[in-house]
Amino acid sequence: MAAAPEDLREVPEVHIRPMLELDLAEVASIEQQSYAFPWSENIFRDCLRVGYTCRALDLSGQIIGYGIMSLGAGEAHILNVCVRDEYRTVGFGRRLLEHLLERAAAAGVGEAFLEVRPSNLAAIRLYQRLGFEQIGIRRGYYQAPDGREDAIVLKKTLGILRAP
Repeated sequence: MAAAPEDLREVPEVHIRPMLELDLAEVASIEQQSYAFPWSENIFRDCLRVGYTCRALDLSGQIIGYGIMSLGAGEAHILNVCVRDEYRTVGFGRRLLEHLLERAAAAGVGEAFLEVRPSNLAAIRLYQRLGFEQIGIRRGYYQAPDGREDAIVLKKTLGILRAP
């Protein structure tokens, strides 16, 4: 049986690296293009300043996505994950989330949480495939064009990684 052309498509090599202050304009641009109510460049700057885990998806020197995670009190909170529109559905978002979860587990964190809009079905499917389970709803959590939108709260139990 011959492989379909899309099965032969190679996924380009992407590097996940710490986000730098120099990346903020590009990160904010991706955010602006992706969301009706985006984070500002200053919010990303504050995330770097306070020491959150801030990662950039770097494809040949171009930022194509990013992830922000806070760690504390034995928990990880995935605050923002985004991949540039033309690079979605190729596996980059999954790779980035797996990286963040590995970092959390290596830091001794036992649980990871995130919120997602009920209208973001692609993200919900990805989170479920990664083992996140719904634990609640936050009413009116997100800004929306007609007022507020709820958030689905998801949780994943992590296997804590210990250094040998």
